[in-house]
Amino acid sequence: MASAPKSGLPILYNDLVPLNSQQHGKFKAISVDKAPWVAKSHAIPLTVEEFPQAQRDYPIVFSGGDNPVPLALMGLNEGVNVFFEEDGTPIDPAYVPAYIRRYPFLLARLDKNSDNLSLCFDPSSDLIGDFKDGRELFTEDAQPTQHTQDLLKFCEKFEEAGAKTNAFMEELAKEDLLMDGEVSINRVDDPNGKPFIYRGFKMVNQDKLREMRGDKLRAWNQSGMLALIYAHFFSLDLMRVIFAKQDAQGKAPKVSPDLIDPAVN
Repeated sequence: MASAPKSGLPILYNDLVPLNSQQHGKFKAISVDKAPWVAKSHAIPLTVEEFPQAQRDYPIVFSGGDNPVPLALMGLNEGVNVFFEEDGTPIDPAYVPAYIRRYPFLLARLDKNSDNLSLCFDPSSDLIGDFKDGRELFTEDAQPTQHTQDLLKFCEKFEEAGAKTNAFMEELAKEDLLMDGEVSINRVDDPNGKPFIYRGFKMVNQDKLREMRGDKLRAWNQSGMLALIYAHFFSLDLMRVIFAKQDAQGKAPKVSPDLIDPAVN
């Protein structure tokens, strides 16, 4: 996307408008094999339900700030994504986070005094519009098509997964398990050179986890939370794999910068 997101909007989104039959009755949605909207994003929000699949391809870390969220790292530096070309063409087969698959739609609360959520979309996207071809969003009598209903269900499931993710993060916060992360990586062709130091993210403190009460760990094991934490641990080794891909693609930094934490809403 050419323009930066407006303040308060989730990453990838430049604007949001509610989908309605009056204004968008003739609109269609198209499917594409490229995702240019994500090509410059190095960190994408992740739900806990995705940890088992995502940990095979991406390091899973947590954003900084007062309200950290899980992130799948697609690159270690701002604007670098080793899984997509500049035009959004996928480079290697990999799990695609639901956050990306949901775009340009999402559920948003339009009235701060109401808990009702409305299906909205990013009007700056090229994926929805008054196109000749594509999948219709409304019928001739202004009712949502099956495709629109499926989009709504997908967004609803994403919100449900988000609620589970919030509960997971609250448990980590309650036990004060998150700590500032840091990783030092050397180039393969220069193992004795100055290492690249990455910071600006959070990770689970393994020492504190080992010291937790047995009854708490048993409860987490039974609920599946402990498995999610270990998926996070196992995925961290992939940071060196991502760095090597950056190097191979000519996207590695010249000097050692901090990993920039995106604004995630």
